[in-house]
Amino acid sequence: MKQKLIDASIHLFDEKGFTETSVQDIAGEIKVTKGTFYYYFKSKQELLRDIHLNYIGYLLSQQDEIINDTSRDSRNKLHDTVFMLIHSIRNRRKSARIFFREMRNLAPEYLEQNMEKRDLFRKNVQGIVEEGVRKGCFQEDLNTDMITRGILGVANWSYYWFNPEGDVSDEELTNIYLEMILNGINKK
Repeated sequence: MKQKLIDASIHLFDEKGFTETSVQDIAGEIKVTKGTFYYYFKSKQELLRDIHLNYIGYLLSQQDEIINDTSRDSRNKLHDTVFMLIHSIRNRRKSARIFFREMRNLAPEYLEQNMEKRDLFRKNVQGIVEEGVRKGCFQEDLNTDMITRGILGVANWSYYWFNPEGDVSDEELTNIYLEMILNGINKK
């Protein structure tokens, strides 16, 4: 039942927004009482926190596999991280949009938990870029913090517009992004 409430909430929060969705809307979506909702969640805020933590937890577990794979060099780790973000749009698009769009609606105590995990994800990507600099895969004079934020900005914004069933596949989009990130768009 808890997962049904979460799934219904993800659908409604994506469609209507967090503030416009009531507990009654969520309960009504799966034809249960508000009491059922409150059996599993203290508040709508707690539910939003759980949706956020579930999403970033999924990304961190995927990322962990990538960064700990010693057979991959920094370019491959960067590619696989961007691909993981783009590929997850297929089955986690609504969760991703809620994660980015509804963060502003998290209460401070819940936001802090979210930001710690979000910062860890960013620092892990920055670690890939820094490793690439150290090992000579990437330029020595990079501002790794700004490069990392740019990479994540490009990849994360894709959740709003990328259609995995469209003309460009998730692998093709990843390669386009990596070509732009690694080689720029200047004429060669």
